[in-house]
Amino acid sequence: MSPSQARAQAADATHPPRSGPQVDLASGRGVLVVMPTYNEADNIERTVGQVLAACPQARVLVVDDASPDGTGRLADRLRAQDERVNVIHRQGARGLGPAYLAGFAWGLERGFEVICEMDMDGSHRAQDLPRLLAVLEERPQVALVIGSRRVRGGTTVGWPWYRDVISRAGSWYARHALDIRVRDVTAGFRAYRSWALRGADFERVESSGYVFQIDMLRRVLDQGGIVVEVPIVFVERTLGSSKMSPSIVAEAMLRVTAWGWDRVRRGL
Repeated sequence: MSPSQARAQAADATHPPRSGPQVDLASGRGVLVVMPTYNEADNIERTVGQVLAACPQARVLVVDDASPDGTGRLADRLRAQDERVNVIHRQGARGLGPAYLAGFAWGLERGFEVICEMDMDGSHRAQDLPRLLAVLEERPQVALVIGSRRVRGGTTVGWPWYRDVISRAGSWYARHALDIRVRDVTAGFRAYRSWALRGADFERVESSGYVFQIDMLRRVLDQGGIVVEVPIVFVERTLGSSKMSPSIVAEAMLRVTAWGWDRVRRGL
């Protein structure tokens, strides 16, 4: 592995890749990119276009939480224009976690080999997606690749200082409470093997906010999955508003603390 990548391995992973027809990760074939949205009308057309330009044979799944700004209508228009775009309209309780869970289930039902997570606000650069997929192409036993801000070569651009402090402090706390060696535990730019998602029992995940990313990571590691971090440049959004809130931070602290105490009780 190159110095710019960091690996976290809980145990030897023996999961064979599930071979399927028409898979070519380098071009995006067999790849689904799940992109939750809430009030991203300013970003959706540009970001989806960039993803499909970077990986022309990938499919994009927009999961919209009834955005009042018309994001859902724009997603439907993109779907009508390009068969590579699909849309789920969710009603009821909003949240990053439930949106991704809906996207995972949709992708697994349709036999995608790799299911990715990306933000719709453009913070995750589409040009970096092929680099994540290349790791899965070259290393069949890797369960999850993370686009990381915290390994050598990774960074953030345009973030206010307090966001960076919250992110670093949260990652430090989660890594120590859960004994995780991954550096960027809250990263939302990811590429999962389909078999890793199935093994992680994602249907039972209850996390809603950004702690969802920690929840999924610990589940992959608990099943012995190999996780690789690839350095990326995370660029703060220029349009729209962040979804971070005190309630999301509180959920993360409470859930990580509970998981940590559970590890102590079980003697792990």
